[in-house]
Amino acid sequence: MATKTDTRPGRKLYAGIEIGKGPQITRPSREEAERAVRTLIAYAGDDPEREGLRDTPKRVVGAYDEFFAGYKDDPIEVLSRTFDDVGGYDDIVMLRDIELNSHCEHHMVPFIGKAHIAYFPTDRVVGLSKLARVVEVFGRRLQTQETMTAQIAETIDRVLKPKGVAVMIEAVHQCMSMRGVRKPGVATITTQFTGVFKEDPAQQARFMQLAVDRGR
Repeated sequence: MATKTDTRPGRKLYAGIEIGKGPQITRPSREEAERAVRTLIAYAGDDPEREGLRDTPKRVVGAYDEFFAGYKDDPIEVLSRTFDDVGGYDDIVMLRDIELNSHCEHHMVPFIGKAHIAYFPTDRVVGLSKLARVVEVFGRRLQTQETMTAQIAETIDRVLKPKGVAVMIEAVHQCMSMRGVRKPGVATITTQFTGVFKEDPAQQARFMQLAVDRGR
C-alpha cells in the first residue's frame, strides 16, 4: 500500500492511518500552560493560590511532558534498525503482555491495559524492545484505543514488510470507571490484522490463543 500525503505538515498517513510524528503545531510556553492549569483549578471550585495547590500547575505541566512524550518520537524511526539474518527462522515472533498506559482523547483521562503483538517475518527482524517501544510511543499521545491499535499494526507492517501483523489491546478506560456510566473494571478489546493473520483464520486463531493463554 502506498503512503498517503496529508496537506498538514508533520503528518504521515499510511492506509489512512496517521503513524509518524505528531502534527507540527505552535506549542504554548510552559508559563502559558501553567496558567491554563490554574484556570482549571479555579473552574473546579478551588483556590489555585491555596498552599497545597500553589505548585500544582508546575507539577501538572511536568507530568504532561511525561504523559505525552510520544509526540516527540517517530515510531517509524524506532523500527528503522533491522536484522537480515533470521537464521532460517520461519514462524511468528510475538510479544505478550506489554504494559500500556495512555490517555483517551475524548476526556483526557487514562486507560490502562496490555498489548499483544505478533508478526510473521520475511527476510528481516527487529529487536524485541523496539516493538514495545512502538507501543509506548503511540500510548503517550491523545487518541482512542481503536486508532492506536491500527497505528501499531500499520507501522510494523510498513517498516518490516512481514507476511502479516497481529495486534490485540485490552484496556480499562477510566472515563467509564470514574464518570458517565461508572462501570469499573470493564475491559475494551481491540484487534487489527494484516497479511496472513487477516487472510488465514488458523493463524489468526493461533495468535488469539497465544494472547489469552497464561500457561493453563
